[in-house]
Amino acid sequence: MLEESDRELMRVVSRYLRRVEALAATEQTAERTPLGDAVSEHLGADATTLAVTTEEILPHRLVDADLALDALGGAEASVLGVGGGEQRFHSSIGEMLGNPHTRFAPGPVTYATRATGPLTDRRVIAFGVRLLRFEGVPFAVLQRDAMPQTGRETASLEILSADEGAVPAFIRRLHALMVEHSVLRGQVLSFAGSEFGRHAGATFLPRPDVAAGDVVLEDGVLESVVDHVVGIGEHRDELLAAGQHLKRGLLLYGPPGTGKTLTVRHLLARTPGTTAVVLTGSSIRFIGAAAEIARTFPPALVVLEDIDLVAMERAHSPQPLLFEVLDALDGLDGDADVAFVMTTNRVQVLERALAARPGRVDLGVEIPLPGPGARRRLFRRYAASLPFSETALDAAAERAEGTTGSFAKELMRRSVLAAALRGAAPGDDDLAAALDTLLSSAESLTRLLLGSPGERGTGAGEDDGSGEGDGSGEDDGYGEGDGSDQDPGYVAVAVDTGMHAPTPGMSSTYSVSRDPDPGV
Repeated sequence: MLEESDRELMRVVSRYLRRVEALAATEQTAERTPLGDAVSEHLGADATTLAVTTEEILPHRLVDADLALDALGGAEASVLGVGGGEQRFHSSIGEMLGNPHTRFAPGPVTYATRATGPLTDRRVIAFGVRLLRFEGVPFAVLQRDAMPQTGRETASLEILSADEGAVPAFIRRLHALMVEHSVLRGQVLSFAGSEFGRHAGATFLPRPDVAAGDVVLEDGVLESVVDHVVGIGEHRDELLAAGQHLKRGLLLYGPPGTGKTLTVRHLLARTPGTTAVVLTGSSIRFIGAAAEIARTFPPALVVLEDIDLVAMERAHSPQPLLFEVLDALDGLDGDADVAFVMTTNRVQVLERALAARPGRVDLGVEIPLPGPGARRRLFRRYAASLPFSETALDAAAERAEGTTGSFAKELMRRSVLAAALRGAAPGDDDLAAALDTLLSSAESLTRLLLGSPGERGTGAGEDDGSGEGDGSGEDDGYGEGDGSDQDPGYVAVAVDTGMHAPTPGMSSTYSVSRDPDPGV
């Protein structure tokens, strides 16, 4: 038999359970937050009961998404910020619309500034709920920026509508407007890694201004390159009408500093309005993103400098990065007006991979050390308006066999400096004396750095875009040579380019910035 104390305990427990049920019912009725009320009113339905469709947006496309949603919403659209402190950044839109513990309410919109070009930018929504209508149907879209420091590597759009059947058409229109209004089209871009894992930054670069006269190569070399890269694009209609493909791959190879980079800069200058992505060295790992941009915004040019640096196996990858580059070429349709331009100082490193995947690169052009005629033009180019006689310049060029443009550039500076130190105008004697110094045994390392006969072999000479001593930070395309007696002509190798099935999309994510140091 139960004692009175036991009965009292049972009555207390019963009252407690009834209280718990009452509190649960109260919280259930108050579950929708003030933000949820505002969104529900716009949608004409309880927002907490609606399905959410999430579209991930690569950070370098956030500006495009922002522009597209502005165009979709028109003047009647509005934006709600979200209160709730830092917790909002870690909550889904469902948790913000219905939450018995945190009363998320409309608040200030969070904005961020994103570059839209080398000298322009735009304020975009970094965290806010857009309320808009598409074809008469109300939509709510939570637009949020990436936060790689917290593990959110992509931006996202979380889309709600009471009419779920209208969502696919909304997304298709959004994607079309992102392409139509894109700030990437016609720009020169580059990618670089960041401290936050796979996340990378996309930087807008000024388009170079390099005229054909600034590129001093052997006769016929530049014309061959321009015809392949630029000419195919200029005559795309005739080629397509004749059943010919537009996709093309070009490999520029030769000793460091012979003008490969300057040739690339000229190609970029010759193609205004073309979307270009420039990747160098380790940044070539972002080839998937570059190919996606090229595929989306033709005509396009993808530049891969120092491709030999990534030709070997990576420890964290089952295949060489070079094969990823070749796969990116495969992933483009034959009628895509896209040119891949690769440069290398060590073509022998690439030969095996290229032979195993024939047809991806359909033109190889050697950029050799300058011969006597090209060397004379280089010396005159860097002498410019300096008061040196043509006879003295030609004699200096003859003596400097095997050197490249960087040597000529430094020679002119030393000649002017020597004259300035004694308070006089530079003359032929200064040129001759500076050349004697640069060719002396005491300057052997300097010659190695600038390009000199018979002193290569240390592996030091990579074309790194340092500007050859002028402090500009820009690579003028001329640098070191190995002094070997090479044929001053060029070698062009042409093979057939096939069309191949596309490859899966990119896996890395990127943001956009402006390049603080112009130059490509």
